[in-house]
Amino acid sequence: MNNKDIYVTFKDDKLEAIFESLEKGKFEDKTLYNSINKVIGKLKTNPECGIKIPQKLWPKIYIQHHNINNLWKYNLPKGWRLLYTIKIEEIRIINVILEWLPHKEYEKRFKY
Repeated sequence: MNNKDIYVTFKDDKLEAIFESLEKGKFEDKTLYNSINKVIGKLKTNPECGIKIPQKLWPKIYIQHHNINNLWKYNLPKGWRLLYTIKIEEIRIINVILEWLPHKEYEKRFKY
């Protein structure tokens, strides 16, 4: 995997715009922006730096809407979770950020 260029992107332009708007938001938003930005930097060097989620635990929404074949989470401060998938192409690796959500929503989504 190391011989390929590594990129990080968002599932769509809307999610990227939401991420960018966090930088100009309240203190909590800026803190979340900085945390996600740090993870993006880590993903650029190690796409597998998160925790791989077993397939049997994947919410159907990710399979149906994003056609994933792997799912990862990265634990952010204050109970937030960033969820992403890794797409490996012939010459590059793309980390696709699917969403980030607070722990309560994460538990609800994964039915914990």
